[in-house]
Order: sequence, then structure tokens, then C-alpha cells
Amino acid sequence: MPALSGLKVLELARVLAGPWCGMTLADLGAEVIKIEPLEGDDTRGYGPPFLGEGEARLSAYFASCNRGKRSIAMDLRHPDARPLLEALIRDADVLIENFRTGVAESLGLDEATLRALNPRLILCAISGYGRTGPGALRPGYDFAVQAESGLMSITGPAEGPASKVGVASVDITTGLNAAIAILAALHQRSVTGEGQRIELSLFDVQVQALANVAGSVLFTGHDAQRYGNAHASIVPYQTFDAADGAFALACGSDALWQRLCLLLARPRWVEDPRCATNAARVQHRDWLIPELERLFAADSVAAWLARFEAAGIPAAPVNSVRDALHGELATARGLRIEADGVPMVASPLRMSASPMTDPLRPPHLGEHTDAICASLGFDATALRANGAVR
Repeated sequence: MPALSGLKVLELARVLAGPWCGMTLADLGAEVIKIEPLEGDDTRGYGPPFLGEGEARLSAYFASCNRGKRSIAMDLRHPDARPLLEALIRDADVLIENFRTGVAESLGLDEATLRALNPRLILCAISGYGRTGPGALRPGYDFAVQAESGLMSITGPAEGPASKVGVASVDITTGLNAAIAILAALHQRSVTGEGQRIELSLFDVQVQALANVAGSVLFTGHDAQRYGNAHASIVPYQTFDAADGAFALACGSDALWQRLCLLLARPRWVEDPRCATNAARVQHRDWLIPELERLFAADSVAAWLARFEAAGIPAAPVNSVRDALHGELATARGLRIEADGVPMVASPLRMSASPMTDPLRPPHLGEHTDAICASLGFDATALRANGAVR
């Protein structure tokens, strides 16, 4: 059975980081109940593109991070909704929220109240800049955090402006970190019997995810530069233009560089002090890269990729998203999935003894309100008439 079968998760989160965490847990077999405001998660309106019309309209954005969940739409401030919410909390193992600082407390969802309701609950709180510190009251959005964390400063053409990454990478990385922390807390709970609070911020996650770039700044004290499609510390590790298009070449070791020298009929470069080692190639990139550019411009992308593959040198075409989704690799790996006519991208996780759950389409707003209420002994019709649920 799926690894997290029997785990019950409440997702009081919207947009992407929290929902990505919830979807990851759902893919692993958890039962995830998405508690949405009466108007729904913001991303239900992010589009076009959309599938369907009216109440059944589904945005591609919402679909990308909400499969496998059940939806209940609830006014968390309505007094008639409180008993239902408390019943859901008592029955849950994990609660994910990304309220702005102070909102959880105003809703009666502070840590002390939650622990009184369910001492075994794992509470995962996601924010933009942390619940304490100078940014505690600021709203957090991926784009703003990409700018403030330094990520934009190292993204884009070397001589051009700073640029955001083409997908909301901060949100996704935060969602994955949240899932990791939740699994760690569940393991500890199996030993202690008690839950705990997890806190993540988009800013903290992205600063840590600067990885070797942040490490280089800390080592040297010098600020990071933009290198476009090149690499600050590895050469050649970038895109090159062939006669009919571009390809990416990832020559990540001296052994690979030596293979490349032989492939290019430049055996003297193996011993040339300007390029025999990676450190030397980085130092002399202004000489080496133009030399390589001239060589690569003489033939087609397909021809170069065939040569690289035969030599065991990592390289790849620069695909469009459509090319990648419908290409041989994604097809062979089963990455395109569909549920009830909704196309999606599969989980990348592969576990030998714990299969991923069969894909379920993302829920319509409040689609499972009646069933969830009934399972806990509540009358959804009465609650709906009072405006507590949808």
C-alpha cells in the first residue's frame, strides 16, 4: 500500500507552497482534506487556461498542485463552523497552514489551542519571512522572495537585468522542505507520542537553496555575479550555439573535459596549463569559451549530441516545455497522467514497496463538504443554510 496510507492531513493553505506540500503527502497515500474559504483557493482564478465552465471550471495552476485531495469550503470565522473544524482537528495527524502572522491566533488556531484539541497533531506553519523578526507581518509571495533573497540577482543574462526563475521555485522548494519536516516530526511522534510545531519561511528556504552560490559569497566576501547560462565555478558548463540551434553541455569533471578534448581533436588542451584543470578553465574562460563556440558553430545540434552521447559526455537539447512533456523521456517515464479528463504531471517519486496513489483529479470547490460533514456527524445542509459552509 502507499507509504502514508491512514495518515490524515488538514490543508488550510492556499496558492502553492502549502498545497504543494499537501499534494506530495497525498501522492504518498495520505488522506488530505483541503479546507478552503467560501470563495476558494486564490489559484482557482489563476488563468487562463481553464478546463470546464461554471462551478466545474478548473485552472491549470490549481490543478498542478491540488490533485488527490478532498475539498470542503468553510467560513472559519463563522461560529457554527467551529465545532466542525474542531472535529476535523481532533481527527487529523497533520495541519498545514500559511496564514499571515497573527491570523491563526485570531481564528483560535494558535499552537496552545491546537495542542489542547489534539496533542499528537503536527502543525506546519508556512510564511513569507518567518513568524518572528522584522518581516513577520509581511505577506510572502514567491516573486518578491526571489527578488529579496538574491535569487534574481544571479538569474538572467550576464550583461542584462536580473530575472526571476520561470516557475515559482521558492514556493515549490518550501513545499518540499515542509513535507520533509512533517515526515521527520511524524517519525519523532512515533517515539514520543507527541506532536510538534514546524515553521518554515519562503525567505529562509530560498537563502539556504542558494547553495554553492551562497557558500562562495561566505568564503570570499565578494558578491555573486550573473553568468546567464554559464556556471560560476565549472567550465565548460553552459549552452552553446550550433549551426541550427542551441544545446547544453555539462562538462562537470576533468575526466569529461579530457574526453571532450579528444572528441574535438584538440588533444593538446589536455595538458595545456590554461585548461588542463577546472580551476584553470574557470580562470581562462574568456579565452576558452570563444574557442569552443567556433568549433560548435560548425555543425548541427543533432550531430553534436550524437557525438557527445557516443563519448559519454553529458549534453542535452534546449527543449521547450511542450517538447519536454511530450518527448521520449517523459513518455517512457510515465510523467504525463490524466484523471477524469484533467491532464497532470505525475509524482517523480518511485518506491519499490510503496506505490504512489492512483491519480485523482483536483477537487471542485466544496465538492466533498457533504461527505466530510456526514463522516463527522454534522448536517451540511443546516451549516450551508447558516453560511458556515459551501
